Amino acid sequence: MMDRRGFLFAAGAASLFGFDNALAKATAAVSPVGFRVPAGVVDSHCHVFDPARFAYSPKRRYMPPPATVADLRRFHASIGVQRTVVVQPSVYGTDNACLLDALTQLGKSARGIAVIDKSFSAQQVDDLIGAGVCGMRINLEVGQNHDVDGAYRRLSDTVETLRGRPAVIQIFAALPVIQALAPRIQAQPHPVVLDHFGFAKAAKGAQQDGFSALTGLMASGKAFVKLSAPYRISERAPYPDTAPIGHALVEAAPAQVVWGSDWPHTGATERRGDAKPTDIEPFRQEDEVRDFSLVKAWAPSETTRRRLLVENAVSLFGFSTQA
Repeated sequence: MMDRRGFLFAAGAASLFGFDNALAKATAAVSPVGFRVPAGVVDSHCHVFDPARFAYSPKRRYMPPPATVADLRRFHASIGVQRTVVVQPSVYGTDNACLLDALTQLGKSARGIAVIDKSFSAQQVDDLIGAGVCGMRINLEVGQNHDVDGAYRRLSDTVETLRGRPAVIQIFAALPVIQALAPRIQAQPHPVVLDHFGFAKAAKGAQQDGFSALTGLMASGKAFVKLSAPYRISERAPYPDTAPIGHALVEAAPAQVVWGSDWPHTGATERRGDAKPTDIEPFRQEDEVRDFSLVKAWAPSETTRRRLLVENAVSLFGFSTQA
């Protein structure tokens, strides 16, 4: 039986990957959403994993279970999300086939963030954009790569490969890396989206090193920040300490924030030191409606919440203005 959060796995799929179905998530009660959800909500950050149809990269650093488009639809229905930005996860490397299949299934209600490298031809980039991809991702944090020069090379290569095409560049990096890259992010021509609160740590508050560089990029209009995955910046479930960070980002530049669920909640940040790439890594156990309700603490006014949940993402990712 599939629970309303949409990430239990069929027994056949679980056994296919050596994942005992008894370990699958049990049906659990969830909290009610703590605010009136506006029409047209965009989930700006979620993933699809379909290893039965699209094999993971042999270079992956972890091995998640399946989380299909059907599961994603069930989750979104449970909280009232109507539009989706599917982000290429690191386990697929630069093979965007699963992402493109998800975009085909989801249709006009979805956009994609792909992963490319400098080997991609102009035609390959055009094909991605034609299929609904609106941006390219640079993921530095899964490998905990804090090499600023290497990060700049990745950014420069992505800009060069895009060759002026209209696309956002999405960066997942630690706050010190973002701080060091800030002048170069500002100078390149594409809008930039920074994942997961810019990885500002909740315990350190809005005065931590690098936070002013983050808000400066936002205030300039160059960068957007995803208020997503509160568990990645907080160790205090149900994450009340994210309120100062989230509120500070919204107040700094209310037109430069978007919301994302980070569904289906990979557990990468809690990976064991001795874990092998072939070890199944279950998704995090999250009360997703409770996590969604944190939006009210980050954006207390209904008008600002609508900007965070709907309007900013519609403009950034090129959705229709009609919900």
